[in-house]
Order: sequence, then C-alpha cells, then structure tokens
Amino acid sequence: METVKLKSPIDGSVYAERPVASDREIGAAVERARGAQVGWAQTSIAERGRIVLAMLDALLAMNDEIVTELAWQMGRPVRWGGEKGGVEERTRFMVSIAEKALAPVMASNPKPGFRRYVKKEPLGVVMVIAPWNYPYLTAVNTIVPALMAGSAVILKHAAQTLLVGERFAQAFETAGLPKGVFQNLVMNHAQTEALLASGRIDHVNFTGSVAGGRAIEKAAAGTFMTLGLELGGKDPAYVLPDARMDHAIANLAEGAFFNSGQCCCGIERIYVHETVYDRFVEGFVAETKGWMLGDPREQATTMGPMAQPRFADFIREQKAEALRKGAIAHMNHRDGRDKAGSPYLPAEVLTNVDHQMSVMREESFGPIVGIMKVRGDEEAIALMNDSPYGLTASVWTSDVEHAAAIGDRVETGTVFMNRCDYLDPALVWTGVKDTGKGAGLSEIGYENLTRPKSYHLRETV
Repeated sequence: METVKLKSPIDGSVYAERPVASDREIGAAVERARGAQVGWAQTSIAERGRIVLAMLDALLAMNDEIVTELAWQMGRPVRWGGEKGGVEERTRFMVSIAEKALAPVMASNPKPGFRRYVKKEPLGVVMVIAPWNYPYLTAVNTIVPALMAGSAVILKHAAQTLLVGERFAQAFETAGLPKGVFQNLVMNHAQTEALLASGRIDHVNFTGSVAGGRAIEKAAAGTFMTLGLELGGKDPAYVLPDARMDHAIANLAEGAFFNSGQCCCGIERIYVHETVYDRFVEGFVAETKGWMLGDPREQATTMGPMAQPRFADFIREQKAEALRKGAIAHMNHRDGRDKAGSPYLPAEVLTNVDHQMSVMREESFGPIVGIMKVRGDEEAIALMNDSPYGLTASVWTSDVEHAAAIGDRVETGTVFMNRCDYLDPALVWTGVKDTGKGAGLSEIGYENLTRPKSYHLRETV
C-alpha cells in the first residue's frame, strides 16, 4: 500500500504517515460530494453560516494541540500560537457578508411586467489544493466561501501538513455538516492530475509554486473548470525618507523572517532611498539579530527550521551566488546546524546586491533579504516591477497620497503602506504575472466561487 510520510523538520523523524486513497475511494468521494451538494445548495445561507461558525469554534478549541502539531509538521515556533487569529477573522468576515454577497442582482433598468435578475449559483464541487506554509489560513480562504456559496469541498492538503486536513474534517463533523459536503483526501500527484482531468471537479483552487500552477492548468485543460491560482511571489518594499524608521525596520524584519520567510507575501527585497539608506541598514541588521533560530517547541525560539532541508539549501545557494558577485552578508552567524542538508537556517541580510543576482529576482521563500539603495521613486518603481511576480508591495512613508500614486504604478495585487505581510479579508486577494490568477476573499471572492444565472421572467402576456 502506498503511503505518504511526513518527515518533521525538527529532527527528520517520520511524524505522521497516512495511506494514499485508492482510485475507487477517490471516485466514491466525488460521487458523495456531488450528491451532498444538491441538498447543501438548498440549505439557507443562515444555516450554512451557523454550521461554518460551529466548525470554527471546534477548530479553535483544538488550538493548543494544533500549535504543537504545526511545530512538528513544518517548524513554526509554538510562541506564535498557530493561525487561529487569521482563521477566525477570515471565517467570521466571509460568513458575515455572505447574505449580501450572494444576493440576486436585479437588472439596472426595470421594465414593467418583467422580473429580471441574476442569481449567483454554486459551482458544484470545489477542490482545494492547499500548501504547507500557512496550512489553515490558505485553506480557509476557499473552504469557507465555497461552502457558504453552496458548493461541496474536497480538500487535498500538502504532504508536509497531513494532519491539517484531518483537523478540518474533525471540526466539520463536530459542527454537524452533512456528510459528503466536506471531505479530506490523501492523494498523490498523478491521482490529483487525473481527477482534475476527469471533468468531475467544477473549480480548483491551488496555492503553491509556478510549476505546480502550470501542472494544474495542464491537467484541467479542456474540462472548462474554473481555476484560482496563487503562485510565486517576490514581494518588494520601498522605504522613503519620510518613513518612521523604527516602525519600518521592525515591521519589515518581521515581514522577512516570520515563519522562516516561508510566506508567499513575505518581504524578499527592500529598496531604500539613498538619504536614509545607511540608517536603515544599521537598524535592520540590529533588528535581525533578535530573530533567534532554534527548536520550535521552545517558547524562546522566534524562528524555527525550514520545512524541508532542500528549501534551506536553495537559500544557501542563492546566498553563495550573491557573495560571489559582490554582495555583503551582515549576520556572520556561527551556528553548527547551518550546513548543507540541514533545515536549520539563520536569518541573513545582504547589501551591495543588484538584479543580476538570483536573490533579488527569483523567489527565495526563506529567511534572506537583499537591501538596495535607490535615488528616488523612478528607480524604486522600475526595480519593484523588475520581477516575474506580483502579489504584494509595500511603501513606507508619511504621505498617503504619495504612497497611493506609487502603488498605481507598481505591478502587484495588493499595495500596502506602512505595513506588510497581511491579508485583509475585506479586500480581494489576488496577483498579477506569474503570481497567478483568480481572486479570493471579500465580495469579489464570492464572485469567483459562483456562476451567474440570469432570470428573465415575463409576468404578463
């Protein structure tokens, strides 16, 4: 029997192992989803919301166990308390706006004797292929609005966070969700691609690599299913002379190194105006020294190991290439665990970098950041746009209008001012270029998880 083994980044041991579903089991799950979805779509939005919020309560009640599981599964330090804050905020918000977001839209030009409107119909069976880096937050972005819209959901979670799907299933069972409306499946890549190609899935949401997104599109080709793809990121920040420097330094360091830099919207490159460059670098290096690498089960640890050794080795290669090309490394770590084949990788700050270096153009997805000096807005904007990705970008200044004007010219899905690495559920989550396509959360997220159906009813003849 084929199984999936979850190797913990803490010590390399097998933390969990689960059997891969058989093709027959996968087929049966899809049929259950299709059958259950019909009744779920006829359930009132209020009742759907009650059950989803009951699921949230059940999930929050497990949080102490979940926090420890996350440390073992993907290396997140226990001191950060898991993902309950963001999961609760997003779930409650999407439930709260569902009635309005899913309400029929009346024709804008009323005509006597006719009733004309557009309903927002559920898509049917929605598949969520979730990543390991924020395993609850990324999954809930689609699971909750898909269910609230009346679809059934099949979750295939990353092998690195196998237990997350089980936690969701347990919470939904506690909440009393009708059987078949939500199902968690353990599948291999070939099975996933075959299911997408089968035409039995109506929408897939995938969060992961660009290569993974291309594989999803290829597998779904010809099925005419809808897709939501959140792929790579190389998110920039621009620090202007009028920024509150202590605030910018502290928040950008957190944006770069939280979760060991394993965040699609984390800060990977920083451009600083030449008049404040030296001050910023000095403060940023000092701030980075406060990020302590260690065992994620210990409260003192602020940065745990990366999820897999190969991820850390990729960062080591990026750093080595940058140093060969003239970059300066500032942290001078002496950590015996920092060696090839180890997931334990300290935070690093590089200066004297340029866009000929991989670390400034290719996604790092780890605890390393390059800082470049710029002469002003034109140079900063050109460099921020010199990337195949576009998820978020942040501008650090005291001038709101100036920040918005810069944001208008940056090729990105979200523009931040004086903050970064955050997802506001009231604002759509989307990206441009190789970051993918589709949109999640907010009322627009519901538009992407429903299909329009027009009603043109003549009341008199």
